[in-house]
Amino acid sequence: MQLRYAPTSPFVRKVLITALETGTSNLFETISTGPFDPETDLGQTNPLCKVPALVLDSGEALFDSPVICEYLDSLHQGRKIFPVSGMPRFMALRLQAVGDGIMDAAVLRRLEAARPQPQQSADWLERQHRAIQRSLDDLNRHLEDLQGDPDIGSITVACALGYLDFRFADDPWRPGRDALSDWFSAWSQRSCMTETHPPQGG
Repeated sequence: MQLRYAPTSPFVRKVLITALETGTSNLFETISTGPFDPETDLGQTNPLCKVPALVLDSGEALFDSPVICEYLDSLHQGRKIFPVSGMPRFMALRLQAVGDGIMDAAVLRRLEAARPQPQQSADWLERQHRAIQRSLDDLNRHLEDLQGDPDIGSITVACALGYLDFRFADDPWRPGRDALSDWFSAWSQRSCMTETHPPQGG
């Protein structure tokens, strides 16, 4: 299998961490792909022209990160990071949605800020910022949901917080959120996090 990826994407990092946590990272090779490169052939693999995209040995492609992560979780016999059923599953999926939402808003905020100043929408930037702040406050209030063995929810939230550190260091998210900050500090020590840290200056 081949994973089309970009090393600075938080959604790619989520897949790489899932692979490390499930012991499936040896099942695919990584192919560096620039989704915004006008010459990219990524659209032939993923019509959305986004990373990550996992090309199976059959030639079929899976996308995006929730689908790829659940597929990788189906390929091993160990403890599953997607709970099988009941409320544990739905709570993990809810946390995944929050983490994905933070990453979506952060990426949109970064892309908007990269446009020429006259074309930027202050209202759009503020909308994404408010979505991130509300989500962080919710996570801080309900930190018990993140406790326990790693699952797809905690993995996604960790990737979201890591992306905020990576791209928005000048807008720190930790003040007033001590519980979430402490949780992330501990999570950041996991080998899956240190091995997938995005490249500096990327």
